[in-house]
Amino acid sequence: MEPVLWQVLAGTRGGPNRARLLRALDERPRNANQLAEELDLAYKTVRHHLDVLEKNDVVESTEQNYGAVYLPTERARNHWETVEKIIDQVE
Repeated sequence: MEPVLWQVLAGTRGGPNRARLLRALDERPRNANQLAEELDLAYKTVRHHLDVLEKNDVVESTEQNYGAVYLPTERARNHWETVEKIIDQVE
């Protein structure tokens, strides 16, 4: 899991935005629209990054429709020290 976290959060141009999304979701679960508003990002940008995080088993959603709420996966939580280290480096 650690290589996946490094790749999606620090290894690509979109990593810093994904790190911001993950930190926000750590505070409390949110839907894509809430994340877009709170982080001042375009909704499409948030959806793209959530899709990347979900495909890599970093976040999961409660359902697969417009109002889906996202939260970190148990697998990501088990490696949260690594997540914090990466977020600190990319911020």
